[in-house]
Amino acid sequence: MSGPSTPPRRHLEAIALPTPVRFTEGDDLVTAIADAADAAGVELRDGDVICVASKVVSLVEGALVDLPDADDPRAARRELARREAVRIVADTPGVLVIETRHGFVSANGGIDASNVADDDGPARALLLPIDPDASADRLRGQLTARFGVELGVIVTDTFGRPWRLGQTEVALGVAGTAALRDERGSTDLDGAVLEVTEAAIADEVAGIADLVRSKASGTPFVVVRGLDPDVPHGTGRDLVRPPEQDLFRSGGPTAAESAVGARRTVRRFDPDRPVPPTALRAAVAAAATAPAPHHTRPWRFLRLRPETRTRLLDAMAERWRADLAGDGLDGDRIERRITRSDAVLRVAPELLLPGVVLDGAHHYPDERRAAAERDLFLLSGGAALQNLQVVLAAHGLGSAWISSTVFCVDTVRAELALPDTWVPTGMLAVGYPATSPPPREPVDTDHLLVER
Repeated sequence: MSGPSTPPRRHLEAIALPTPVRFTEGDDLVTAIADAADAAGVELRDGDVICVASKVVSLVEGALVDLPDADDPRAARRELARREAVRIVADTPGVLVIETRHGFVSANGGIDASNVADDDGPARALLLPIDPDASADRLRGQLTARFGVELGVIVTDTFGRPWRLGQTEVALGVAGTAALRDERGSTDLDGAVLEVTEAAIADEVAGIADLVRSKASGTPFVVVRGLDPDVPHGTGRDLVRPPEQDLFRSGGPTAAESAVGARRTVRRFDPDRPVPPTALRAAVAAAATAPAPHHTRPWRFLRLRPETRTRLLDAMAERWRADLAGDGLDGDRIERRITRSDAVLRVAPELLLPGVVLDGAHHYPDERRAAAERDLFLLSGGAALQNLQVVLAAHGLGSAWISSTVFCVDTVRAELALPDTWVPTGMLAVGYPATSPPPREPVDTDHLLVER
């Protein structure tokens, strides 16, 4: 009785090719690889794949740029990454993750600031190769002509991975070898048809190469031998997931739900952690996506300077004292209420005054429609405020919306010299939480979602 056919046994080999060369713009990579192979006693063969660290490719192609001026080198690197980004994926105090013009998503866009500075010149950093596929193809052609054998080339770099600790090598540019092995349509051991299986062969080969070198080993070249020659060749671009298939761009519905649920009212802030201006700008940009009447953008967010904050809160406190005294409250109770409010508004690292402007509102002769028109703008302001707070929470910031300005509109306008068309919609204290908020209790929606 004959059993299933046995696939041919394969033997993979990774051979390090160290070199003493410290590469600079214009250096000859082909000669450097040839010298390294000769020094290692390696004779290149048909089907060998040369993995080349992207750093040396960038160096010989002249991808060095000056770092922006900054007191902190990490801040300078982040600013450079921001300039190079086509999309900011994640902007946190610890790391900036961007999408590069190539479509790669990585921390600081793969920008390398180690071992590239000139002691006598400005601080510099190394960008990724402009076109890694073109670099790999050009190098493959030169190597094939030099050695008279058919070779593949993979330009590699080190990336982190979602949901996993540690970094791994990935393929940026691919030429003369496989990028993906598409197994869709074939069957598994039980005969079930595979529907989604595509193996990232070039990434796996890059990872194999990294096992025989380290960052300090001076080994930018590795030969990987024994790969399946029958897998169709590809490019590094083949490994970049199209945007419409990229779930990590949004994280799916649950990520949106988690982001909204992360907004918490925080009344005690860490006084030693300033709010990053980039987080405020990102939050305001998100606020500006709120729906609004008549294609307007009626939202405004005043960032109060310390002296403005003090002057406004003093004036509002006097107005509140008068109102509460008119309600019959005694002096002690009045001061306790004002003190509770001041404990948030006067000490928050940032204080924003949100509002809407009614310049784009339609005018109606009757009070019913005029009031409805004004309500539309205020509803839009609430949506913008929610967007703002959600994005602040995504940046790790807490906020507390306090409605006090709504009860003293004329005082706010007078102190800040605002026009009558400017309607304040509360105040927003912003900062990093002093302590982590407790988990939210589950919400019973039975009485919130009703039918008629």
